[in-house]
Amino acid sequence: MADSPRQFDFLVLGSGIAGLTFALKVAHAGSVAIITKKSRAESNTNYAQGGIAAVTSEEDSFESHVRDTLTAGGGLCNEEVVRGIVEEGPARIEELIQLGMKFSERESHGHRELDLGREGGHSKRRILHAKDVTGREIERALLAAVGAHENITMLENHLAIDLITTAKLGQAQPNRCAGVYVLNNQTGQVETFSAPRITLATGGCGKVYLYTSNPDIATGDGVAMAYRAGATIANMEFIQFHPTCLYHPEAKSFLISEAVRGEGGELTNLRGERFMEGVHPLKSLAPRDVVARAIDREMKRSGDDHALLDITHKPARFLMDRFPNIYRTCLGYGIDITKEPIPVVPAAHYQCGGVRVGRHGETDLAGLYAIGEVACTGLHGANRLASNSLLEALVYAHRAAGHMLAHRPEPATAGLPKWQSGSATDPDEMVVVSHNWEELRRLMWDYVGVVRTDKRLKRAQTRVRNLQEEIQAYYWDFTVTSDLLELRNLATVAKLIVRSALERRESRGLHYTLDHPDPVDALAQKDTLLRRE
Repeated sequence: MADSPRQFDFLVLGSGIAGLTFALKVAHAGSVAIITKKSRAESNTNYAQGGIAAVTSEEDSFESHVRDTLTAGGGLCNEEVVRGIVEEGPARIEELIQLGMKFSERESHGHRELDLGREGGHSKRRILHAKDVTGREIERALLAAVGAHENITMLENHLAIDLITTAKLGQAQPNRCAGVYVLNNQTGQVETFSAPRITLATGGCGKVYLYTSNPDIATGDGVAMAYRAGATIANMEFIQFHPTCLYHPEAKSFLISEAVRGEGGELTNLRGERFMEGVHPLKSLAPRDVVARAIDREMKRSGDDHALLDITHKPARFLMDRFPNIYRTCLGYGIDITKEPIPVVPAAHYQCGGVRVGRHGETDLAGLYAIGEVACTGLHGANRLASNSLLEALVYAHRAAGHMLAHRPEPATAGLPKWQSGSATDPDEMVVVSHNWEELRRLMWDYVGVVRTDKRLKRAQTRVRNLQEEIQAYYWDFTVTSDLLELRNLATVAKLIVRSALERRESRGLHYTLDHPDPVDALAQKDTLLRRE
């Protein structure tokens, strides 16, 4: 174990679009450590197929993008935040292009122009994409730039355990963030890192549900750590379920991009009947919460275990060129999307709530910032508009960097205590961890899913509380492992989702409950805020 803290000017937890962009923007002013729990490219960004929503066409307008975002957000968006992000978007996109990001283009009247896609809830074509692997291309461009910067240290296979605050150290108020304890998975040792500013860019919490489009890393680490440290958490009841995850026994979490519906894909039941006709004016291109509930309702009505997404009416060559990754992946599972519909099912996809932040990504815990999916900025409201998330990450990485550089960080805090393992021993029964992991994710799927009731939520609350007690006892008795730490974080996030859902006694956006099926005017613009006592 390291004898003294590793000191940096900036600490970034997470290596997706938000964390990497932020690191590049502050690296000229000091040393930066990017702490990422898997490989550097393993992030939700890397799996983003659709693209980035931004106004880049003369046929589009800021007002239209703002209006679409507010409509999708169900009355809970902060309009000032929405307008700011939409208007800053084109400049941030241009910076990304300058770094080497290559978006798909098309031939138009003898010249090349951006090939803009359309997704659910958007009134115009405004989705910049790189075919259907946009996230992978963004990661490639950003990682290349990060790798070339001498002031940035990338620490792979390092999992943050907890934030170190002055309150925990018994120091005088006001409370502030001073560092972080990190498990080095290569050595099995816990190391202490200190910095005057720490930025959470840890992504979302999709793995709290049994079925998700997210990779295994999405275990809500940032939200859980921030909550334990005393930061305010907002709107965790709003978990977006993507309507169309590939349904196949061997497919773990493969997403069928909303862009497939944007290009004309139609949802049907197993008898080929279109069921979105009378549900919403946009039919299969309705916002995600509407589509997910419609599929859930159709599956319950028919008894089917999935629905179908049919785009076979489009030319085969167009589909293979526009969606090469989806085409190849589905073909690998024996599904030719040019000839047969794609079996799909809703799955947990995006966390619209998170650590509450101001307009520069600052939390209410001094020294701690949050950007990207882990943060709740006020952009998404009760339901994220498709492809707004990557735009938000770029804008808030830029804002957070500018805010920190304008308010120069104090020297790194010295004298942080080493991690104390006490009398903890190596775990002897990992079955406890794996059993609780499965139980937690299934109960969240069954009781806190697309459609909720008070009775199911209260059952979930009791079960989560019992699981937390078991997990906490295990945490103190045994030396920490990645699986145990992620389970602990998932249980914390599950508690926050259930508590938030119980507090919102209405249906709004992604939170739909049969006991309170209508929105309540008095709750419009009212965030659900939770803070550790």
